Amino acid sequence: MAALSRDDLLRWAAGPQDALFAEAERLTRDCAPRVFDQCSIINGKSGRCPEDCKWCAQSAHWQTACEVHGLVSEEECLRHAKANEAQGIRRFSIVNSGRRPAPEELDGLCARFRALRRETRLELCASLGLLDEAALRRLAEAGVTRYHCNLEAAPAVFPTLCSTHTQAEKVETLRAARRAGLEICSGGILGMGETEADRIDLALTLRELEVASVPLNLLAPIPGTPLANQPLLSENDVLRTVALFRLAMPEAYLRFAGGRARLSDACLEAAMRLGVNAAIEGDMLTTLGNAVAQDRAFIRRTGYTLPLRP
Repeated sequence: MAALSRDDLLRWAAGPQDALFAEAERLTRDCAPRVFDQCSIINGKSGRCPEDCKWCAQSAHWQTACEVHGLVSEEECLRHAKANEAQGIRRFSIVNSGRRPAPEELDGLCARFRALRRETRLELCASLGLLDEAALRRLAEAGVTRYHCNLEAAPAVFPTLCSTHTQAEKVETLRAARRAGLEICSGGILGMGETEADRIDLALTLRELEVASVPLNLLAPIPGTPLANQPLLSENDVLRTVALFRLAMPEAYLRFAGGRARLSDACLEAAMRLGVNAAIEGDMLTTLGNAVAQDRAFIRRTGYTLPLRP
């Protein structure tokens, strides 16, 4: 099927909501992967980030209650990964705060990924900031198969939310990851004051980059950050966004990530029918995620299947 243009998507957004939801559900049923993809993460390094992202508790620019620690030990990574593997999770990521790892940190991260590759059957991901191709090739050699770097917001919106790096730098990181032989994962945060048209623009930017795994985070307004008083996105707006992303990207994995714990069961089930076919499990860095067992109940009720354990 032909990809929908920006004008097409704006027309769907302006039309009857019932029609938008029906089309999203049809595309989810007919085009999107039906095996629900669950992954997990560990907060490898927390806090003291020099970047000034307005949504983030880990930025050193804001006064928050964020936990601060250096790179977690290899033993802690293995303990966390094996616990998730025992629950049937098949993909595991180390996520670090900061612009990029220092050379000695990258050495330590590669050692941890090699240990994870030796001692688990998990697919390995990394989310370590703005890396160049040489660093990404080192990660690939250590066993990483997918690199994550969120675009966060539409191109026109991002400069209003962060001044210490650009979205173009994020895009180049994703392209470098692909040149290094890695899959790429990228999405955004919903509810940072953007319009529905802005969300469409984010979806189209991700589509242009051919991103197959798209995390959809819901802003959790954190005391001390500039977005602390940002109103929460309504559940209806969440569902509309999922539907529009599905129309823009019929074959992608749309992955519920941070912030979804505040949604009602009815909203979660509706979102999965409209397009969500993946999720990050466990702790969402600075906010709490949902239990694996609860998610699996939703997965089965909404007609998805779970992958076979290796």
